[in-house]
Amino acid sequence: QVQFVESGGASVQPGASLKISCVASGFTLGYGAIGWFRQIPGKQREGVSMITSNDGRTYYADSVKGRFTISRDDAKNTVYLQMNSLKPEDTAVYYCALDRSIAQAAINWPSSAGFKSWGQGTQVTVSS
Repeated sequence: QVQFVESGGASVQPGASLKISCVASGFTLGYGAIGWFRQIPGKQREGVSMITSNDGRTYYADSVKGRFTISRDDAKNTVYLQMNSLKPEDTAVYYCALDRSIAQAAINWPSSAGFKSWGQGTQVTVSS
């Protein structure tokens, strides 16, 4: 059974940096695309970033390009999201999930269609 556990969320001030983690169990990162998504209560889930297993290709939402960096450590079965220059509009619960079809994930990006095995999320709050 594929499971994800997100961690590292915190309350920070605008302009700060934060690195959140997503630890996978039940499968290896070598298969599929791992995506980071975020959601604010009452709003639709938004794709933030994605990394593919075969070639490590990365995808970003326009709103985070140049500020966020996704990476993975296969030895630790963990995907990270380094977030710099945080803004109040980055406040959300951040989730990670898996799409076993890299091709499908790339076509659908930044939609979460096809992603499964959602973790419980980690709260990121950016406020002065």
